[in-house]
Amino acid sequence: MKKSLVAALSAAALLSACGGNNSEETNSVQESASASSANECGSVTIAEMNWNSAALMAHVDSYILKNGYGCDTQLVAGDTMPTGTSMIEKGEPDIAPELWSNGLREPLDKGVAEGRLKYAGNSLSDGGEEGFWVPKFMVDQDPSLATIEGVKANAALFKHPEDPSAAMFMGCPAGWNCQISGENLFKALDLESAGFKVVDPGSGAALSGAIAKAYERQEAWFGYYWAPTAVLGKYDMVKVDFGSGVDVDHYKACITQAECAEPKPTMYPPAAVQSVTTSGFAERAPEAFEYVAKRAFTNAKMNKLLAWMEDNQADGATAAEHFLISDTATWTAWVAPEIAEKVKATLINK
Repeated sequence: MKKSLVAALSAAALLSACGGNNSEETNSVQESASASSANECGSVTIAEMNWNSAALMAHVDSYILKNGYGCDTQLVAGDTMPTGTSMIEKGEPDIAPELWSNGLREPLDKGVAEGRLKYAGNSLSDGGEEGFWVPKFMVDQDPSLATIEGVKANAALFKHPEDPSAAMFMGCPAGWNCQISGENLFKALDLESAGFKVVDPGSGAALSGAIAKAYERQEAWFGYYWAPTAVLGKYDMVKVDFGSGVDVDHYKACITQAECAEPKPTMYPPAAVQSVTTSGFAERAPEAFEYVAKRAFTNAKMNKLLAWMEDNQADGATAAEHFLISDTATWTAWVAPEIAEKVKATLINK
């Protein structure tokens, strides 16, 4: 690439030195050299993580980088720990579109400090979202249910499936990390004294199924869930306000710890969900890197896309095309107009 650029610029200089008056030809050569430099991207490997939002994002990146920036893209299987470790130690893959980085914060920060990695931006602009939720149709009927005090005052609405004398709080499946934080917050919010008992759903599928069942039957439901997810794309849920704000330090030091002696109320802080690239990619393809830095989905938009994927049994590639065709207003804001036109041209016959 460097040789071709030098050659093109040398040719332009030679024309000028020889007294050539063909300024249009000179400009054409210079513009060609500039375009060639701008479009140099080369081979780019992209981690396709094994969950739907990340798979969708990987295919969106692959399509835009290939058709808009001329990159030779290749998707490789990924997961949080192995992908992050490989990027730090081996410099590959080039891009992790959706990396939940808190679990790898120290080694990732070290990789950035040593010049091997770059944090491009937030792939989920809201961050990963956790909370205690109730159906929106309940809040529409009684706005107080959007607050923890309103939920506690109306505990009788939330029927326990096995104990008629108790109210139900549906927690996280046993063994999940969120089981610890959920039960610590259950204690901190003094839900037991209001008549609630924690119900273990048994699995992630059962937890999402319980929300769907309650919503479709217009029944009361109160429990833990997270975003982005297909369930929150299909069913309007309201995150209950604890009235506490977010205490990040206490959340990390106590709420997330199994041995949390005195848990205090705090809303869940958003989890960092970032796009991470190798420094090599950022240096050789700065315009492509700029796209990755701008590309971000809100949780609300991703929830809807995940619901579409589930309803249509779509994989990441199919969902990416659906997004690119149906929501041009979102993705064209991430790229320059000329790049957008290139990508649009390839979508015409899709």
